[in-house]
Parts: sequence; C-alpha cells; structure tokens
Amino acid sequence: MAEVHATVDTAVSATNEGRHGVSLGAATRVWARIAALSFGGPAGQIAVMHRILVEEKRWIGETRFLHALNYCMLLPGPEAQQLAVYVGWLMHRTVGGLIAGILFVLPGAVAIMALSLIYAAFGNVGVVQGLFFGLKAAVLAIVLEAVVRIGRRALKNRVMLGIAAAGFVAIFVFGVPFPLIILAAGVIGYAGGRLGRPEFVVGGGHGASGGKVLADADSLLGEGTPAHARPTLGWSLKVGTVGLLLWLGPVAALLLAFGSGDVFSQIAVFFSKMAVVTFGGAYAVLAYVAQQAVEHYGWLKPGEMLDGLGMAETTPGPLIMVTQFVGFMGAFREPGVLPPLLAGMLGGLLTTWVTFVPCFLWIFLGAPFVEALRGNRALGGALSAITAAVVGVVLNLAIWFALHVLFRAVVELRAGPLALDVPVLASIDLASLALTVGAMLAVFRFKVGMIPVLAACSAAGLLLHLAGGVG
Repeated sequence: MAEVHATVDTAVSATNEGRHGVSLGAATRVWARIAALSFGGPAGQIAVMHRILVEEKRWIGETRFLHALNYCMLLPGPEAQQLAVYVGWLMHRTVGGLIAGILFVLPGAVAIMALSLIYAAFGNVGVVQGLFFGLKAAVLAIVLEAVVRIGRRALKNRVMLGIAAAGFVAIFVFGVPFPLIILAAGVIGYAGGRLGRPEFVVGGGHGASGGKVLADADSLLGEGTPAHARPTLGWSLKVGTVGLLLWLGPVAALLLAFGSGDVFSQIAVFFSKMAVVTFGGAYAVLAYVAQQAVEHYGWLKPGEMLDGLGMAETTPGPLIMVTQFVGFMGAFREPGVLPPLLAGMLGGLLTTWVTFVPCFLWIFLGAPFVEALRGNRALGGALSAITAAVVGVVLNLAIWFALHVLFRAVVELRAGPLALDVPVLASIDLASLALTVGAMLAVFRFKVGMIPVLAACSAAGLLLHLAGGVG
C-alpha cells in the first residue's frame, strides 16, 4: 500500500510538513514513544494517545480526536491501533498511517513471539506452570474490571442496559454468534440515532482526561479537511485493490497450495474472518476465539487461552495480539514437515498479518468518507448500541474464564436451543479461588494497577508451586 502511494506522498511531503510543522521523523519518534507506553488495554492506550497527541503535542483537537475514535470503535479490530493509523494518516498521509500503525503493533508482536517460544519450549516445566497459574487469576480479575469499566461508560440509561442484557443472554444462554449480536445492536443504534433518540447519544468513546479542551482550530492540524483526506473514487479503488491483495492474497495462496484442512490454511481463514467481526476490542471477541480455538480446532486448552491473554496484558500493544499466541500454538501442535517451533513462529506471524492488514485497509479506505461525516447522529447511535452489547459479551467472556479458572471440570447442559456451561462444584480449585479473590480485592477495593496485580499473582503462583500446591 505504501508503494502505491509513495510517489504521491513524496511529492506532497514538503507541503504537508510545512502546513502543520511536524516532520515525519519527529512524528516517528512520537509514535515510537506511544508504542512503548501502550500498556493497559484500549482505555489506557487511548488515554496515552490523548495526553500526548492532544494535550502535549497539540497535533489534533479534542472534537476531531473523539470523532476519529468513534469511527474506530465502529470498526472491527483494535480501536487504539486504528486510531493511531487514523491520526498518522491525517498528519502525514499514507506513510504516516503505516508508521503509526506498525509501530503500535511491533513491540507487542515481538514480545508475544518471544513469550510464545518460551511457553512452547518450557511450558510443562513446573516453575512456568506456577507462574501462569497465578497469572490466570489476575487476568480473570482484570476481565471483570473491564466489564465494570465499560459498563459505567456505556450503560447510562435503561435502553443501553436492555441491549447489554440481551447481548449477554443471546451469547451465554442461546449461543447466538457474536457477529449477529453486534449487527443487531448496530442496526438498533443506527435507527435510534437517526430518529434522534437521546438514549443513543454518544458520550465520546473511552473518554479522555479532564482539563481544558483543545479546540480543533487551535491544533496544529486545524479544523479544515486536508486535501488528501477528501474521498475520491480513484483513491478508493487503489486502496481497496492493494489492501485486499495484501490481506487475502496469502490466504488464497495457502488454500490453493495446501487445501482447507491444513493448519496454516485454517489459521489464515479463521483469523481473516475474525478481522471483520472483532467489534468492541479484544475482550469482546475472545470468548468466541477461545471457544473455536479450544473446542472446534483443538489448538489450545482452556487454561492456555488465559495464559495467552496474560501475555498480552503484560506486554505493550493491542490485547488482540493474543491471537498471535493462538496461531503460534495451533501451528506448533500441527507442524507437518516443519520443526514445531518454526511452524509455531510462522503460524503466529500469519495470524498477525491477517489480523492487522485489514486494520490499515479500514482506515485508508473509510477515513476520507468519515472525515466528511463528522457529527453524523446515526453513526453515533450505532456506536452507542454496539458498545452496550459489548458489555454483555465481555460479561460472557468473564464467566467463561471464571468457570475454567476456578473449576477443574465443567459440563454443558442442553435443552432445545439453550446450552449452559455448568461447573462441577466438587472440582473447585481452592488455590485458584484464593488467588482470584485476592486479585479482585486488589483491583476493585484498593485500586492497584494492572502490572503490580499481574506480577503479584504470578509470584504467588510460583510460591504455591514451590510449596507443592500447584501440580
């Protein structure tokens, strides 16, 4: 995509830098700094970007920042990474978006790959098992905290509460596919916003820090629309063609070369599908990914999904990077003629490619049109309803995790269209329960940060192993 527009970008770079006074080199250093600080999930990552881009650097005004964020929240994929691509694109065209988006992902991709190699090579060692045993309890507390955090922001009236409750019942009790829940919520929200219903008014996404608001006109970018940010048919055709080839070309090549039963083909197809339905961020889609990876493909065990989420929680970058761990383990366990660790690395890289290439496509293709739709009430209503439905889906994820963390045995009860996972009470893991209660007290009662909680639980799991309490 960069090659297609390289000539155009070069030709206008001097004008672009002169207009807002930020060189591409200086912008690259800022994006690298943001990437290094991108811990804590989307809420923390967006707060970091707001502090640096709006308050400190004054590149972009408050209203424009929230408009871009609201669009990114409507997209499938990690909204924080897409927001970085959006602002990078506004500032420095295609190359700016590529630099911002790649740097945002790169630290986490490298860290998860290294941790996956260690996990695959030494995961059966008792010390490693002890560390991840404690990590699971902390992750469960963090997921529950995410339910509360998103709920406080999104569920501000009875309509939003009803959408969240309906989403939870649909996925937890009836097993309705996640994409259908999001689609239904988006349609309801779009209609409500179009009718001007106050229940569907957007409150600004994840929210930003308080203080004096920077007006768009006072920012370096200004309040006007840059020439490159105006939609044209030629631009759309070029971006769409190149983006689809980069994204789906490898998928088609794998299917043709190895067939649909090959693990690499399965990884490419499955995570390409995820790239178009991962609304609401990593927490919202992980229940579906976990169920498919564990129950359908057999790539992971339930506890291993939590291990991967723990890796993603403790490394910079989007939480959806946990999918790289899933792809790694899937290929590691079905390597074919390749050495298992090499197969795992290729599976992880393939997963990351088909997960994040579409993120650039959504921005480069859609952002010019979104810039022309600032203040659209119908889109805002769709955002509000989708966010509310995500609360119910994340609650489902939290319960699914809790069942597999706190109990050693879970059975499925079916009655017609109803399907419930029910724990075997006698299989409760008291050590895991104690760690989870401690982690929840730290997070909810004492407001301890994510990293200290994860570190403390990992250390406690290690001590339990050394004391013989973890097998």
